[in-house]
Amino acid sequence: MKYPLIAFSVALIAGSIALGLDGQPGIHDPSTIGVEGGKYYTYGTGGGSLVSDDGWTWRAGARPGRTGLAPDIIRLGDKWFMYIGSNPGGQPHGAINMIWSKSLDPNSPNYKWEEGGVVASSDGVEDSNAIDPGVMLDPTDGRLWLVYGSYFGYIRLVELDAKTGLRKHPGDKPVNLAVNCEASDLMYHDGWYYLLATHGSCCAGANSGYNIRMGRSRKVTGPYLDHNGQDMIQGAGKLLITSQGRFVGPGHFGLLDLGEGVQKFSLHWEADLERGGASVLDIRPLLWKDGWPVAGENIKEGTYQLESARTGTVLELAVEGVPVGGARGGRGAGGGGRGPGGPGGAGGRGAGAAGGRAPQPGAPPTGAATAPAPGAGRGPGAGGPAGPGGTGAPGGGGRGMFAGTGTPIPPQDVNQVSTNWPKGETPTRMANYLTQAQQKWTIAPAPNAGGYPGSPYFKISIAGTDRVLAATADAELMVMPTFTGAPEQLWRIDQLADGSYRIMPKAIPNSTAPMALSAIGSSFATLSKFDPASDKQHWLIKTP
Repeated sequence: MKYPLIAFSVALIAGSIALGLDGQPGIHDPSTIGVEGGKYYTYGTGGGSLVSDDGWTWRAGARPGRTGLAPDIIRLGDKWFMYIGSNPGGQPHGAINMIWSKSLDPNSPNYKWEEGGVVASSDGVEDSNAIDPGVMLDPTDGRLWLVYGSYFGYIRLVELDAKTGLRKHPGDKPVNLAVNCEASDLMYHDGWYYLLATHGSCCAGANSGYNIRMGRSRKVTGPYLDHNGQDMIQGAGKLLITSQGRFVGPGHFGLLDLGEGVQKFSLHWEADLERGGASVLDIRPLLWKDGWPVAGENIKEGTYQLESARTGTVLELAVEGVPVGGARGGRGAGGGGRGPGGPGGAGGRGAGAAGGRAPQPGAPPTGAATAPAPGAGRGPGAGGPAGPGGTGAPGGGGRGMFAGTGTPIPPQDVNQVSTNWPKGETPTRMANYLTQAQQKWTIAPAPNAGGYPGSPYFKISIAGTDRVLAATADAELMVMPTFTGAPEQLWRIDQLADGSYRIMPKAIPNSTAPMALSAIGSSFATLSKFDPASDKQHWLIKTP
């Protein structure tokens, strides 16, 4: 099943900033990220490389057997092929060499880089510079393609042998695809080939103008047109990502497909201002809208509502909610009004229990109607006098019930409304969103807990409290009174292709099966195996 891109709101709380990768992610011109043995590898200009055990915390890796400019890697069969550019004699005299190894892990007995030979070159006179390789295996027919080039002429395409990694038809003339760009790469999606290339100025730190643009074609050989129908051979391109926040100059796109509908892409920023303007690796979600890739956002620390894309209801702590601003009632259940009961609250035509009563554990979901008390209604009774919600009172019964209070209503103070909440473990449920305290969740990086590609593990807590969401041994949800850092209290949050999010515990006690937060109907949430074709595990993470 396909979903349109969902309009989502992921605003930050005051003072929070976008998260950069952890550890030592410094690199320039990173290759596509390779995954082997549960580790992540990327290689950059000048022989620099990075390795990570989880895709979040990075450290310096081993130098490959050959170094040069802006390498790219791909796994074919039991071998890794690396393509590395160089400029012997200066630009635009270039050459792209291939080396290969059976492993990327220097501790493996299969780790040994072997020379393969030159697969593309430029003579310094022609309108091309043979550097910045990008390699793609076509999923439709198994053919292997290489794009390369820089601002010194055309971005070009040649075919490689998918078994040897070498040039398949050395005598064939390369195909010209684009100009005014460099660091190109290819990917295939839903019947289209996409050429992604970096435009703008490079290598000037925070003054770099790098940005990633793209075109698409029904044929791998082009022409590649942008969303306005303009050809990249004329310098056109639809924008994918540009500088933002404290990050300047994105370049060198690399696809990272994690399966189950979760795609991400790697890139480098020419300058991370939080790291003194260093060039660093980053990993972002890759979304799709109207047949085009869209750069997504990794979740940031903040307070949010967790809304099911399927039901429109939100996850909340299963306690009785207190209406924001106090009970004013209406035509349903509520305090005060014309009916009998205790002293009138700020109600209207509702039933007889007094407004503003203390919340009780185990109450119905927020926003659900409650049954009137015996004898309640519009008729006379033995109840006390109507309070502010009586007939004609502003904000109460009669027409005045729609007038409001006349002044802004502040957010709920969780310390005030939670006095009768259970002290121990408390279940969750789904309910209509009424901006109440038990419906607001703070998502924050869990300290020293590691992560996954592009993000740390998060703790999810009721805003303003220590109560944290956790997975139970029977694959249900429970809110625990305190955070212990246990795996069942750590959450992975991946943005999906439609802009919604998948929320998964790092682990479930006594289980190895990965499961995701799932909305069952409109009032219950559980954990179940993720199904990319279903919307029951798609969540909107919105600012309250």
